[in-house]
This record gives sequence, C-alpha cells and structure tokens, in this order.
Amino acid sequence: MMNFRTDLALERRDLYRKANNIENEVDGIETEEEDYNENIKITKVKVLNENGEQAIGKKKGNYITIDIKNMKIAGEDDIQKASEVVTKELKNLIANLITEKDPLLVVGLGNLYVTPDALGPKVIQDIDITRHLLTYMPEVLPEGTREVSAVSPGVLGTTGIETLEILKGIVQNIHPKLLIVIDALASRSIERISSSIQIADTGIVPGAGVGNERKELTQNTLGIPVIAIGVPTVVEAATIAADSLDLFIKKVQEEAKSNEFLNQLQEENKYEMIKEVLAPEEYNFIVTPKEIDELIENMSSVVARGINFATQK
Repeated sequence: MMNFRTDLALERRDLYRKANNIENEVDGIETEEEDYNENIKITKVKVLNENGEQAIGKKKGNYITIDIKNMKIAGEDDIQKASEVVTKELKNLIANLITEKDPLLVVGLGNLYVTPDALGPKVIQDIDITRHLLTYMPEVLPEGTREVSAVSPGVLGTTGIETLEILKGIVQNIHPKLLIVIDALASRSIERISSSIQIADTGIVPGAGVGNERKELTQNTLGIPVIAIGVPTVVEAATIAADSLDLFIKKVQEEAKSNEFLNQLQEENKYEMIKEVLAPEEYNFIVTPKEIDELIENMSSVVARGINFATQK
C-alpha cells in the first residue's frame, strides 16, 4: 500500500488505482456515484474484504463521501441542502445499527481553540440534546423522542487522558447503543478542504491523517457501533506543491509549450517526489486555508443539522 496522508477512503481508492494502473475497480472495493444536484456529489466506497482493507488501509465497511461546491460562499439554502444529504445518508446507517428508540451519544473530537481542529466541539454546541429533558421534563418533548447526549472530551495535550479512556467511562455509565463521532480529517486534495464530508460506519482513529494516531474508537474498543463523520480541514505542503505543479503543467501544455519532460512529470507521482525533498528539512507542514474560520462555521452547521434530523423522527 502506498504511503497516503489522507483519511478519505475515496482518495485512497483513487490513488491506489492510479499507482497500480487499475482501470476498473480495485479488488475488494465497490464504488457507487450519485449527483444529488449541480453542487453536491455523493460517492459511496464499500470495503468488502481483506483485499480491500490491505489495498487502501481502511477497515471493512461503508464510506460515504459528500462533495459540496462553493462552501466558502455558502448561503442558508446551500447549507440546508447539504445538511439534508447528510441526514439522508446518516439516517440509513443508523437504521442499520440500532432501533428508532435506542439512545445514542454524539462526540465532538478536537480542540475548540485551534480552528482547523475545532469542527467537533463546534458541532456539539448545536446538537439537540434530549437525555436530560427526557429524565426531568419529558412532557416538553414529542412522544417517541430519542435519547441523545453529547460530549466534547478535549485533546490529550490538555486533559492528559486518552479520548478512548474518557469515552469508555461514559459508555459504561449512560449505556448508549451507538456513538456518532465528529472529527477533522486530512485530505490529499486542496479542493476538498472543508468542502467534503465523509461518513463511515467503521469508527475512527483520531489523528491518523496527520501522523499523530491515538487509540482507535471502534466497536472493538468501545463495545458499541461507532459512526464517524469527518471533514477535511488540512493538507500537506507536499500536496499543495504537487497540485500546483499539475496546474502549471496543464497551463504550459494548453499554450503548446509542453515537452517530453513535462509530459513525463505529469504522469509520475509528484507528491512522493516533493515529500522526499521537504520531509528531511521538516518543511512538509500541515496547511489550512486562510478562509478556514468561515469554512468551519458553514461545515459545522451542515453536520449539526444533519445529525439533529437524522437522530429524531
């Protein structure tokens, strides 16, 4: 398997195909694409077996990527339409794992004070929490309301406690039947920064995309199913350089100034070449765009609304 620095199953599948000159589907992988509208595309990658797991480094299960255009300038209608797609896909996954009445816990991973890592805590602020109301004021809620609780456990550097340790204690005490975990991800594509959402029913390994892996949050470690919702907020410097070089080569070729070297360079894996140059000097930074504040605000609204509507009738 290639050394991908991306959390997205779709990107790993595409990169594996390119690296191995595979024209059709990767053995052990199924992919389905759908254009929801002119601005939203849904791609479902299903890892079927061990072959698929080894190829792209993702656990057996379902990975749904929702690509959304123009999130930098998204208005209320755009955010609402995107959240409706999240609701639809998330609701289907939840229905396959628990019943309509089973309680669940929403977990926002990350650091509220570091903007690219603040998605999880910001989503938690907008979750419709019902557990306490069902206990103390059930009359104010519609009949059949699901029990929902939420927590933002912070990061190891500020708590000194592994997220897995915190969540194990919560699960053992309040007994949810399902966890929905939100986290920031790393991408291999500049255009996917805060413009894509990945929903997976396989859990999550926090920090994996930026080389800072923590203990995994999965059914194996927590004893209940874990759905992970992630949004890419960072890329590597090597990715930016490689993508920029692609654009440069394309521009030169369009102006009929291409040569054999440029044609060859476009076919090679520039990412690995550039990373080899940057890494020894510690210049392969993890980078985020200058508009990250607005992007995080828009995406946190999309994810929070999607969860709220998916977890209730």
